[in-house]
Formats: sequence, structure tokens, C-alpha cells
Amino acid sequence: QHQDGHSHVMASTVPTLLAYDPAYAYELAVIIQEGLRRMYQEGEEIFYYLSVYNENYEMAPIPEGEDVVDGIIKGIYKFRSQEVEKPAVEMRPQLFGSGPILREVLRAQEILAEKFNIATDVWSVTSYNQLARNVKDIERENRLHPDAEPQKSYLDTLFEGVAGPFIASSDNIKLVADQIREDIPGNYCVLGTDGFGRSETRESLRRHFEIDAENVVVATLVSLAEEGQFDKSKLPAIIKDLGIDPEKVNPRLA
Repeated sequence: QHQDGHSHVMASTVPTLLAYDPAYAYELAVIIQEGLRRMYQEGEEIFYYLSVYNENYEMAPIPEGEDVVDGIIKGIYKFRSQEVEKPAVEMRPQLFGSGPILREVLRAQEILAEKFNIATDVWSVTSYNQLARNVKDIERENRLHPDAEPQKSYLDTLFEGVAGPFIASSDNIKLVADQIREDIPGNYCVLGTDGFGRSETRESLRRHFEIDAENVVVATLVSLAEEGQFDKSKLPAIIKDLGIDPEKVNPRLA
């Protein structure tokens, strides 16, 4: 159920508030452990906002990799890569998901592989706010120290040499994911819940706000077409086959 979608925007205005949108229990555990360490062990005057949802779904195990825990705390980490034989396109889309919408992004990854033979990487974005703060802090540091070796943001480090395109979907309004646009090194399409909050089934709401798996697939294919990697003339039929009505009311105004 979509009730606000803007709480992380509000949280971004409070310097001592760290806001996270975890998808799985292990992410929540890492964030809480780090919060307890910083607030009680280190005595930092900060506090946390966590988006915890009431949807029941299977909890995934924590992925292998030494950067996972660090990525959860900093705001993003790679959750799953999907390989295909003889990819249909040269580019490798990077798909961002947060909270329960990460599962929609994972479903989109499967559709892209099975129906379109496109390889992708899926990233769990636990905090756009923390990523955006890191970008701004690094930008300030470099601006005030022009004679020093330029520092890189966490996003710069992760996506150096990655062409994209990049597609983000979450249960938040688009402003949340748009915060990091300046540090995304390629075509960046953001899907979000802009519009009036309402109560309905989760499936209906995700289709209404155009953040479900099928809309992530369309956003990915359109982005690839803009890069000359996918036949644009095929898109109308694909949109229809995916059950999406391009003439429906704009959710921002509904």
C-alpha cells in the first residue's frame, strides 16, 4: 500500500538523520548493528529512519562478497548478476531496486533474460540519501582543495567504466532516486510513486505507479533503444504484450 512516498525526501533535510530502505532481513540487521555501534559505542549524535514494510515474502540470504556489508551501510551493493548466452545487446543494463520493489526489479531481470536475452546486474539501494550525501561531500572536498588529488564518490568507484543504462525503481517518489543522477555515468531512468497516496492491492498499486517488473522491463528496453541498442519499432508491441496501457492516466495526476 502506498501511503506517502516522500518520507525519505523529508529525512534528507535533517543532517543527523540516516534513512534506509532495506529489502531483506540481513540488510536490516547490518543497519541496526551499525546504528547501535555509532550511537551507543561511539556516542555519535545521530538517529535513524528505517522503512520497514508489512509485506510477507521469503528472505534472501546475504550474498557472498567482502563489499556487501560495506555497501549496505553506504547505500548500495550488487545483489545479483544475470548472464545469458550470446547477449542480444552489447550494453549491460544496471537495475536499481529498494525495499520490496527490489523483488520487482529481480523479476524484471528474469524477464529481460528469458524473453529478450539481455544480461543485467541488479543492485539493492538501501539509501539514496546516504549516497547523495557522499556525492555532495566529495564534491565540496574537491572544490575547496583544487590542488589536491580529486577524491571519488562511492558511486564513482562502483560504476567507473560502466556504460549502463541505469534504471531505478522504488516505492518512493522519483526525487529520492534522482538525488544521485549527477554521479550516474550513463542514461538514468527513474521510476517512482509520484502522485496521491491510496490504498489498493500491492500489485494494482505497483502497476498504477508504473514501478512493477513489467514497467522496469519497458524502461530498460526504451533506454537501450535510445542508445541504439534495441529496435525502437518493436517497443509498442512489447508494451502491449507486457499488459501495459500507454494511454492510462498519468499516476502523478490521478
